[in-house]
Amino acid sequence: MEVNIKIRVYGLVQGVNYRTHTKSKAQELGISGIVRNEPDGSVYIEAEGLKEQIEILMEWCKQGSPRSKVEGVRTEEGEVKKFNGFEIKR
Repeated sequence: MEVNIKIRVYGLVQGVNYRTHTKSKAQELGISGIVRNEPDGSVYIEAEGLKEQIEILMEWCKQGSPRSKVEGVRTEEGEVKKFNGFEIKR
């Protein structure tokens, strides 16, 4: 069953290719959704896929890209929107 999760990642996550690496990981896992930088310096991810895939992505978010320094991750379940692919929003 497909699930939707909203993830907010805090720390040094902007300007370190976090969004690009998130997109690559999501595509590798077969997850659809979006990732974008937020004005407060966090990164917002909305992801849809099988529960097992989403759990792997959530664990990955705690480490992030090689140059990132994740200080915290918040998640909340959402309604499935049927995203077409995974894209970086500006």
